[in-house]
Amino acid sequence: MMQWNELKGVCSSCTRCGLCETRHNVVFGTGNENADILFVGEGPGEQEDLTGLPFVGPAGKLLDDMLTIIDLDRNTNCYICNIVKCRPPHNRDPLETEQESCIGYLRNQVALVKPKVIVCLGRIAAKKLIDPDYRITRQHGTWTERAGVWMTAIYHPSALLRDVSKRPETFDDLLSIREKLKEVDAKI
Repeated sequence: MMQWNELKGVCSSCTRCGLCETRHNVVFGTGNENADILFVGEGPGEQEDLTGLPFVGPAGKLLDDMLTIIDLDRNTNCYICNIVKCRPPHNRDPLETEQESCIGYLRNQVALVKPKVIVCLGRIAAKKLIDPDYRITRQHGTWTERAGVWMTAIYHPSALLRDVSKRPETFDDLLSIREKLKEVDAKI
């Protein structure tokens, strides 16, 4: 297992898949590297690619608002990253080969953070981390425990921007996350 600086260095020069050819920046992650809760999205979008930071565009603003509801802040008590570290062209879903190229980096990040709770942001992350057959519309907000880590998935903030009718369900999911954090005695 690589430590933070080595892992960031290896990621920043990665050429394991074709996404390296079109990226502006590797989007590694942000937040408290010792947080008890880790949020995982699918991959960076245009604004993230330009800044090198995850969730900084309109979906990022919504995510920040969602975090505030449950007393979380991206800079102090949670860590945010993505499965793939480079932007897929035109914000398409990351291909399975691209996800496989990056999954080792994410596993290393998880091992370093040692979260008590992992929240998948959207179906791609849920399929990769919870269950390949995960159905976000049916299973969002349900909990699974693996190796002492509690995992759930909620709608991706981008999906909530496109379909505001999903927001009440997501509010309930956020409250469930807050309760789980209390249950596992997380530092928040």
